[in-house]
Amino acid sequence: MPALFKWATNVQTRTDGRTAQPLSFCSLQAMTILRDIATWLGQADAARVPDTVITELATDSRKVQQPASALFFAISGERHDGHRFIPELYAMGVRAFVCEFPLSSGEGSGERSTARFPDAIFLQVPSPLTALQQVAAAHRAQFDYPVMGITGSNGKTIVKEWLHQLLSPELRIVRSPKSYNSQIGVPLSVWKMAEEHGMAIIEAGISKVGEMERLEPIIRPTIGILTNIGHAHDEGFRDLAEKTREKLNLFMRCSALIVCSDQQVVTDGLEKFPFEERPKIFTWGRIAGADLRITEVTKGNGQTTVKAQFDHRTVEVTIPFTDAASLENAMHCWAFMLLRGINDGVIAERMMRLTPVEMRLEMKQGINGCVLINDYYNSDLQSIAIALDFLAQQQQHPRRTVILSDILQSGREDGSLYREVADMLHQRQVDRLIGIGPHISSQADAFPKTSRFYPDIEAFLQDLGNIPFRDETILLKGARPFGFEAIGRRLEQKSHHTVLEIDLGAIVHNLNAIRTLLRPETKIMAMVKAAGYGSGSVEIAHALEFHRVDHLAVAYADEGIELHKAGISRPIMVMSPEEQSFDAMLRFQLEPEIYGRRTLDGLLRTISQHGHDGRVRIHIKLNTGMNRLGFGADELDSLLETLLSEPRLEVASIFSHLAASEDPNQDDFSRRQIALFDVMSTRLMDGLGRRIPRHICNSFGIIRFPEAQFDMVRLGIGLYGVAPDSPVTHLLRNVSTLRSSISQLHQLKSGDTVGYGRMEHVTAPMVTATIPIGYADGLNRKHGNRRGQVLVHGQRAPIIGNVCMDMVMVDVSGIPCHEGDEVVIFGEGYPITDFARNADTIPYEVLTGISGRVKRVYFQE
Repeated sequence: MPALFKWATNVQTRTDGRTAQPLSFCSLQAMTILRDIATWLGQADAARVPDTVITELATDSRKVQQPASALFFAISGERHDGHRFIPELYAMGVRAFVCEFPLSSGEGSGERSTARFPDAIFLQVPSPLTALQQVAAAHRAQFDYPVMGITGSNGKTIVKEWLHQLLSPELRIVRSPKSYNSQIGVPLSVWKMAEEHGMAIIEAGISKVGEMERLEPIIRPTIGILTNIGHAHDEGFRDLAEKTREKLNLFMRCSALIVCSDQQVVTDGLEKFPFEERPKIFTWGRIAGADLRITEVTKGNGQTTVKAQFDHRTVEVTIPFTDAASLENAMHCWAFMLLRGINDGVIAERMMRLTPVEMRLEMKQGINGCVLINDYYNSDLQSIAIALDFLAQQQQHPRRTVILSDILQSGREDGSLYREVADMLHQRQVDRLIGIGPHISSQADAFPKTSRFYPDIEAFLQDLGNIPFRDETILLKGARPFGFEAIGRRLEQKSHHTVLEIDLGAIVHNLNAIRTLLRPETKIMAMVKAAGYGSGSVEIAHALEFHRVDHLAVAYADEGIELHKAGISRPIMVMSPEEQSFDAMLRFQLEPEIYGRRTLDGLLRTISQHGHDGRVRIHIKLNTGMNRLGFGADELDSLLETLLSEPRLEVASIFSHLAASEDPNQDDFSRRQIALFDVMSTRLMDGLGRRIPRHICNSFGIIRFPEAQFDMVRLGIGLYGVAPDSPVTHLLRNVSTLRSSISQLHQLKSGDTVGYGRMEHVTAPMVTATIPIGYADGLNRKHGNRRGQVLVHGQRAPIIGNVCMDMVMVDVSGIPCHEGDEVVIFGEGYPITDFARNADTIPYEVLTGISGRVKRVYFQE
């Protein structure tokens, strides 16, 4: 066996009698010797590599948990280079690296000089990504317990999590964290396999031809589930048949495969697929010949009962869901349990206890200035680590509290389990733990003295008034049976039922999608003005900073000060500086836009009056045709004269603004602006004698004028999924969803009227719904009188009568609904562009117009 594994010890002993480097934590996890990894990677001098114990494979410098025992893979791409983060990681304590580029032993080579890292080990390979996959594949080869591979267009994560729920009573299962199913996520998931486990469940996702061939040797499944074939990632395949073939590559060498026989494209693909050795195909479906043939489906009272024929007998299960997707996912799980030979009664009992799989963490405003993060639907070490990483990203408050329940069905001894939890909390600099449950309470000695413990949630709620919560970030992380929703209701800031949901994951997705349009060297300035386009500047800025945007921009100084106080460290440009705010801008190191002689002179006066030390970074705005703000061409000589005579100023960038980048009819004008900007900015750089970063493109400009990227672009509305038609538009995701609920339903008859001014006259029986949102919340009055619509159970319902200050009425005739049902004002299924068009406005105005009394809820998948 090329690597030695030990568990629940602080010192690892090798088979040759020597002692490996001690670890500073106690953990039941796989541990491999660095020398063995070097051998797996074909390193010629592997014998000279030290026997350091490696417990963590890392690809993201921001998420390293155990630096002393981490191996970092410096993966490079079009817009990122992992080698850049070697100095940062070395300072954190990481000492083992897998690199693509040779590192010199001399001085002066930056992060590529080994002289800067005297006690680090560097393994050079042609591709760190391939090396990561090779290490994971070699690690996987050491285990002979069952490994399930799951792929398909939809449902992979749900099936994986439900199988864990169903099988964990008797099996210790390792599984992919959340949806770690990519070329990087799969190796990181497989690395978690250890001898303590009895089964692994790994999901795999692909977006183009050839990717699954790289994942199959890593997972090497013994049994597989193909959930379905749909249209996700269609752009990467010629047709569904090709997509099916590519996904089937995962099961090339497995012994059994579960599929739905109702999908013709799947059955056709199976007939033609060249398995190395054809597996046992276990089918379920409604058509004759399926191994598990559905004969009857009954829905009612929030449940679905399924009867089926299996092995010449009738079998039946009930699941606590009624939607078609849940039924499909449950059928895959049922099929596997039957294939495994589990008793029918046990299957039925466990299927009835399936719980929803929450795929997101929610962040809300809490009481007393707190930020509340809700993740109280499951609690295991993998999901705790993910939630703690999300907590660590939030810098709004220096103090962090975690409220944690018992970890259920871990299969671990309490002592070692909660010592590992304590270590995780310490690594993420959590200030206070509140433990709820008898098991975590019994291990109080493993946690700091500041911790509090309660036997159950009732005891905690009774004592809640005696626990101070103020100006801190609170993570609620509990297993579903503990009912942490009750804690969330007590700690959440009260507001009315209308909420604006912001998908932080979608913002990051859109950022990365637009990055694919940029040259690798082009920098990004992200616009977070107007409270992050109405979404919350602090929360959006934290997400953008974590994902390494280069600069941020706000409209006014107080917005920048708020970000600075919230812990944002990226440079912040202030686009509308006022002279009275210059002093504060200097104190908080904000960078003003200088657009005219008045702002320039005002800044210089402030510097003189307050005796500011050091150079002040400024951004010069040029007027190239929008005629709003900026220096004209005739003012450049005077501007240059001042800049050359003022050593106190440093020009950080030169920029301008496109007036009509979204309008193809104005493209000639836009190109004249770009050309003029090039001439004017070059004149400034020549006069100053140095190259200065330049930018003119906004979101639409990035997409429509790629030749005008210069050195940097300004990304605003594109972050929120709004963009002109282009090859990238369909890749963008919706970010903001405005939701409300039905307060009351009315049955109206002919002759009735609705609302102020009696503007809606009823001519036939009508059902109306009153919704608690009005123009005081930001709903434009132009949406009234059937111009605007909302979404009720997936159907558009017209807004009738005048929009009131706090309420609006809609016609829901023919739409089955009840009081309390959810209403989508705009968002998924009803794009904000459509919503804005109905009121003769633009998405910018809609988003920035949503009032502060509408609660913002942030979530991340």
